[in-house]
Amino acid sequence: MTVHNRRGLVLLKTLLGLTLCALLLFACLIGYVWYCAQERPVMPAPATIVLGAAAWGNKPSPVFKERIRHAVHLYQTNTTQKLIFTGGALRDGIPSEGEVGATAYEGTSRDTWYNLKNAQVILQQQQIDSVILVSDYFHLARAGIMARDLGLHVQLSPTPTSKFNNSSEVDKLKLYVKESYFIIGHQLRKLFEPNFYQAELTATEAASIPSVL
Repeated sequence: MTVHNRRGLVLLKTLLGLTLCALLLFACLIGYVWYCAQERPVMPAPATIVLGAAAWGNKPSPVFKERIRHAVHLYQTNTTQKLIFTGGALRDGIPSEGEVGATAYEGTSRDTWYNLKNAQVILQQQQIDSVILVSDYFHLARAGIMARDLGLHVQLSPTPTSKFNNSSEVDKLKLYVKESYFIIGHQLRKLFEPNFYQAELTATEAASIPSVL
């Protein structure tokens, strides 16, 4: 075997090894998303953040409605004292997700990261750093990572009546894979996006928003 061929073989083995390592890490990430999706008891917390989902005209979509229902249950069972509904309007003329969910809302954000950044501004006004996150099961791993990036102590509480609970195992796996890609994207955004931690909501605006249902 010539030196050139030997170098080519070493390079091929190296690339193969790196590819296998990347696939193994991605499989572990999918496993983490699955783990965070499991229902488990939560301890009482001062506040619950309900992550937004699509609004249908003046009404919450079925997905968002079930998130609201679960958050209200936590409130009524004294598991949480405050409810913060998040989600900005998707386009002009359509009410914000938070607005149609309750009178207490953050209505400027347009994705999960901004949901949480703006909610954190509200929480800072209340001097709260411990929360329960409510969303659909497959969404909570990414939301939990984002919330911890903002310095929040979080518990995850998946919506038990989500329509996605009836999905096939294959469809659930697709959701876990999709969320794993989104988590990687979030980590890359932290490295390259300017003003990554800056919220859309100002402290003055947050002070005027009620956060108790």
